[in-house]
Amino acid sequence: MTTQNKLPFRLIVVSNRGPYQLRVTQHGLKRKKTVGGLVTSVLPMLEMLGGVWVAWGEPAGRYPGSARQPSFDLCHISLTPEQIEGYYHGLANNALWPLCHYFLDRVHYDDAQWQIYEQVNRQFAQAALKEAQPDDVIWVHDYHLALVPYYLRQERPSAQIAFFWHIPFPSVEVFRTLPWRRPFLESLLASDWVGFHIPEYMRNFLDAAHDVLGADIEGEFVHSGGRITRVLARPIGIDDHAVNRQARSRRTEASVGRLRKTLKEETLILGVERMDYTKGILERLRAIERLLELKPELHGRVSLIQIVTPSRMRVEAYRSKKREIDEIVGRINGRFSDGIWMPVRYLYRAFSPAELITYYRAADIALVTPLRDGLNLVAKEYVASRVDCDGVLILSEFAGAAYQLPEAILVNPYSTEDMVAALIRALGMSKEEQRQRMEAMQDRIKTQNIAWWAQEFLDRMNKLIRPEQ
Repeated sequence: MTTQNKLPFRLIVVSNRGPYQLRVTQHGLKRKKTVGGLVTSVLPMLEMLGGVWVAWGEPAGRYPGSARQPSFDLCHISLTPEQIEGYYHGLANNALWPLCHYFLDRVHYDDAQWQIYEQVNRQFAQAALKEAQPDDVIWVHDYHLALVPYYLRQERPSAQIAFFWHIPFPSVEVFRTLPWRRPFLESLLASDWVGFHIPEYMRNFLDAAHDVLGADIEGEFVHSGGRITRVLARPIGIDDHAVNRQARSRRTEASVGRLRKTLKEETLILGVERMDYTKGILERLRAIERLLELKPELHGRVSLIQIVTPSRMRVEAYRSKKREIDEIVGRINGRFSDGIWMPVRYLYRAFSPAELITYYRAADIALVTPLRDGLNLVAKEYVASRVDCDGVLILSEFAGAAYQLPEAILVNPYSTEDMVAALIRALGMSKEEQRQRMEAMQDRIKTQNIAWWAQEFLDRMNKLIRPEQ
């Protein structure tokens, strides 16, 4: 990665949640690292360059984020219960999230929530401007904060602003349903550059800019409102070295042995998701049920381990989805279990990264089948963990990761028949074919890893400061 003396700027990272959860105790400030792709990818860059991470968090205030040199600070801003309800649970997760994942039946547009969203975005922008020095690059992240670039540019026209959109960007036909589509796009285009994971999302954004704003598009450049914004597609990577190192550790080897010995089944299928209606968990369970109906010879020989991490349970759609999952798991186990063998082992809790790698190593098949997903790092982590280059990845064609991992068995998660056919194919795949597919995917994950992703954006940030280079 580029060294700091070649990059004479700090980063001001702006995101909904920060890299640490803070807790004040009698012994001082305690930090717990946040789990997620954003933190994994951006935190090392901030530790290298120095700067400030602005996020919603308690306790509000300014805190040291790292003892390393150059150090960075945390700036936590406080939100009222009304703001959290309107901005986060409301506009962000009851409107933008389902819109971008093509769940229009779940979209709820509310003018009052939009006004709160505007208010909170302005609050984030003001906090970032207080921290930013003239040569700093302000890097804003994701759909929660789409209006921040507008407020930054309004207050500081010369600011260097970057934005990364981490979820799918929908087709223009779907995006046009957003009542506030013009200010939304105008704000994103107030950035110097906007990043997406894959070309499809980038094309959708460019189409929307042209269709809604009448913007002129020249390759990666958007001309609109007297400004030029560059638009890029760069899928976020993982720390493949760290995953592989953990997968090879003695502790992981021992844990995998104990897990396989306990479960006894010949073939383990793994699903790892957080609780969300976009993740296709119900559809996956229906496919397992249908597989067991069609192939009774698999009874006692195949099990699905379905890990679900609790998420957003204040939202009724998520509580309802959990009830449906509980019911279908109970039905499948009730129909097919013989008292010893259990076809579905449903684990509803958070797992540490090390624990997940144990499950990745133990699983013969990873079933990663979201109905729509911005990228999906579980698929990449499963591939990186396969130290013997075996195993099969079944991957939804609607996950952004499918763009990078075409050697997976790609499926339509809405089709039970397609899912069952993929499972049968995976169960019968030779070790040689597994190895060929896995090696190709591992090579790509190593090449386009987290260091590659970070370097891509560091280079572009440097050009904001030094445009002549």
